[in-house]
Amino acid sequence: MVSAVRAATNVEGSWRKENAGRGGLGWSAASGSGKLRHAKNCPISRPLKSEFMLGATLAHDAYVERLKTELDRTNLAEMQHWADLVYDAWKNGKYLFIFGNGGSGTTASHMAEDLGKSLLKPEDLKDESKKRLKVLSLTDNQGWILAVGNDVGYDQIFVQQLMNYGSAGDLVLAISGSGNSPNVLAAVDWANRHGLKTFGLTGYNGGKLRTLAQAGLHVPLDDMGMVESIHLCLFHWVLNDVFARINRVGRHG
Repeated sequence: MVSAVRAATNVEGSWRKENAGRGGLGWSAASGSGKLRHAKNCPISRPLKSEFMLGATLAHDAYVERLKTELDRTNLAEMQHWADLVYDAWKNGKYLFIFGNGGSGTTASHMAEDLGKSLLKPEDLKDESKKRLKVLSLTDNQGWILAVGNDVGYDQIFVQQLMNYGSAGDLVLAISGSGNSPNVLAAVDWANRHGLKTFGLTGYNGGKLRTLAQAGLHVPLDDMGMVESIHLCLFHWVLNDVFARINRVGRHG
């Protein structure tokens, strides 16, 4: 295993050297650290998956080891705060709005589906008396998104929906690997100015979202695929924790 990781690090160091002039993301293998850093010309707001992907240089065993390492770096306080905010939204009858682009957009859909259905016990799904979390993914109304993108601007596709739905005290979960997606930032800015709570999921160096959102969970890694995977992996603990609190089971029984 050690030899596999060492070999991968050597390849990654060469990768950065070869791609430094192309604005891609690369590795710094200085002192054998294998730590990721940005090439000078890398446009952080538009990380290019085709320029660098961990799985392109790491064998499967080294990739899994790297994933374990990144998961071990999780800020557990940020993770707990995420769960607390979702639980509070349920408890106080507030809406939760989730959104992002690309893979983060499908993550938003996944999270909304799980939070909408899986905070209840299966036997309670048809019980109309049960309190439910009001959760909505802003990535799923295709017609509205296309209309706003075409007639107003793509940077408006989320904020325009928030203007219709959002109220003070609601919760916004904004997902952006780079932290610099203009449509995500526009929505979070509006939410901050109108009394909503904002929580950002980020990767890379966190971009503007890391400081614009009132709170967040940051994955300090320059690989979009693994960042997206970690966001969703940690979300499933948040889901389970909130389920346990609502239904008074497990640790919260």
